Amino acid sequence: MSTATCSTTSGLHTAIAGSGFAFVHGVAMRDLLAPHGPLTDWAAFADSWNHLELDTYMADGGRYRRRRHATYAADGLNPIQRQAHQPHIQTLDYNPMNGGIERWFEPIEPRIGDGPSLLTILGFCRSLFDSLAAVPAPWRIEVHQFRIEARPNEQGRPTPEGLHRDGVDYVLVLLIDRRNIARGITTIHGLDGRTLGQFTLTDPFDAALVDDARVAHGVTPVAPIDPLQPAYRDVLVVTFKGTERA
Repeated sequence: MSTATCSTTSGLHTAIAGSGFAFVHGVAMRDLLAPHGPLTDWAAFADSWNHLELDTYMADGGRYRRRRHATYAADGLNPIQRQAHQPHIQTLDYNPMNGGIERWFEPIEPRIGDGPSLLTILGFCRSLFDSLAAVPAPWRIEVHQFRIEARPNEQGRPTPEGLHRDGVDYVLVLLIDRRNIARGITTIHGLDGRTLGQFTLTDPFDAALVDDARVAHGVTPVAPIDPLQPAYRDVLVVTFKGTERA
């Protein structure tokens, strides 16, 4: 199964409103981000994935995921504001594997969290998700830096909880880097279980966007192509949830 790609703001809006998800190639995604600000610190932004901390909350005992986390708020026309550091919480309904507890991850570094690349991405998301929401509301925004590592004796699982929803309104998954990795196919499913689309994030800026209330998503495990070399998949995940539904 293939998935149509989007390259314009109107096409992206139509795809998400109609199908509940969209895939954007990296070149097009850079063009979509451009009106919302600069990416002048992109090299430092991407390099920050080399400084993530081990996720020690993995119920499967895995040591293949590294991450950092931050929370922001967007209210009306006010600038997006970073909030005091706080835990990431998901209910067991949405994450039966790792949910039900407060998970305190190391914070995203201030120079990255307040830098132009991340703020440009958040501005893009805010504009798009405001346009999709029936009634644009103040948003609670969570930002996650993920590195999934793969080794010969331990495959990396980008979504260890399997096919899932995140319990938010909208999600952006943006590929930062992919090195020496095989597989990692993103699949999108309707709430009735039907497969609606699939694609692989392969190049920097490749992106998946989903309406979390309408579709579920998952990513197949990744494995090293060359078992003697480092292998990893770096993504930025941004979630938006209206605060009246928090």
